[in-house]
Amino acid sequence: MHRIFRSVLGMTMVALLGLTLCIQAQQTPAQQTPQAEGPKKNWKGQDEYDMYSAIVKETDGKKLALLNAWKDKYPNTDFQAERLQLFVNTHQQLGDAKGMLQGLNDMLALNPKDVVPMYSMMLLMLSMGDTSPSALDQAEKVANSALANLDQKPASVKDADWPKGKKEIEALAHKTLGWAAMLRKQPDAAEQEFKKSLDVNPNQGEVDYWMGSVLIAQRKPEKMGPALYYIARAAAYEGEGAAPAPIKQTADAYLGKAYTQYHGDDPQGLQALKATAKAAPFPKPDFKIETKEEREVAAAAQKEQELRAKNPTLPLWVKIKEALTSADGSYWETMKGSLVPGGAEGVKKLKGTVISARPSIRPKELVVAIDGKTPDVTLKLDAPLSGKVAEGSDIEFEGVPTALSKNPFMVTFEVEKANVVAKVEPARAPVSKKGGAGTRKAGRKG
Repeated sequence: MHRIFRSVLGMTMVALLGLTLCIQAQQTPAQQTPQAEGPKKNWKGQDEYDMYSAIVKETDGKKLALLNAWKDKYPNTDFQAERLQLFVNTHQQLGDAKGMLQGLNDMLALNPKDVVPMYSMMLLMLSMGDTSPSALDQAEKVANSALANLDQKPASVKDADWPKGKKEIEALAHKTLGWAAMLRKQPDAAEQEFKKSLDVNPNQGEVDYWMGSVLIAQRKPEKMGPALYYIARAAAYEGEGAAPAPIKQTADAYLGKAYTQYHGDDPQGLQALKATAKAAPFPKPDFKIETKEEREVAAAAQKEQELRAKNPTLPLWVKIKEALTSADGSYWETMKGSLVPGGAEGVKKLKGTVISARPSIRPKELVVAIDGKTPDVTLKLDAPLSGKVAEGSDIEFEGVPTALSKNPFMVTFEVEKANVVAKVEPARAPVSKKGGAGTRKAGRKG
């Protein structure tokens, strides 16, 4: 499962909609004025202010030590929130994810309904890759708290900005809950949370990939089509919210294998799936991808339909063949010795394809495939045909069945030459070299 920790570290963790904790402490104690909201904040003295000033001017690794010194000397400062924000920013600069998470957790403890640190904590926990039970418990707790406090607009957020920010927090909370359920191997619950997240914000390539994964994990045939759709969406979508490049590459590679394994080799179908998923975030309610077996059945049905169109007598023969190969086999006693088809179902002659003829010239025995490919009839004629019957040519006949073999299946008919319709090519008598030479010689004499 992919984690994009660097991208999270590259963000200002409290930059959601420009939500920054404005440190009012840039003024001296004498310059302090009451806050717009909440009680007035004051330094404990010039020394505390000087400590703060040194911290904000520091640009190297000493800042964390200075912050800890401020915390140790003035644990009950009026500027708790601002100090915690400085801790988070400093750990961010140091690339310390655990330190950032602890700082955000402390901020949340200071104001349990503040969705700003909740948002940042969820982003960070998704990026860290900690899948321990305690980490998943914490992620679920923060996500549920964020959903429960969506109506608590942070004071620092403008009214005009809040609707968009609220949706981002809601989508991320459901994403986090889905992620935790997925790691707990609860694919049904994960599917529900990912669905809620995508309903709020449809353009989330990473969630698309996870959604496809948990649908596959449910091992339900009806969910395989939608699963491949979401993975195709993760691989193909390129707009705002697209999956990071590593996830797109992973999704594309997996899709190619899974699609072929499920549906069969169909490059055009795969490209069409990607194009559709790229354009629309959700599959249609009746969306379905044919399985390889379904495609084979459909192809066989199409071929049979074409054969039936070419050979209208095939349905009758299929019925006869099914009756002859049934368990009781009683139909053979009825069929044996009778003229077939004998006008059954309006068919005067059965039609098939010549597989072989014996002998090749003036044959008296023909092997025929009624379906055009599987030899299942042997015709024994009462008189030889007058020439050659080409293999693969059409033939029509009516005759009396005299023998049956079930394995391999073969019905032998005795057929009168008059009841055979076939294209017979004239036989050419072989010319010996001696006769040819004699003929040429006689010709010269003549």
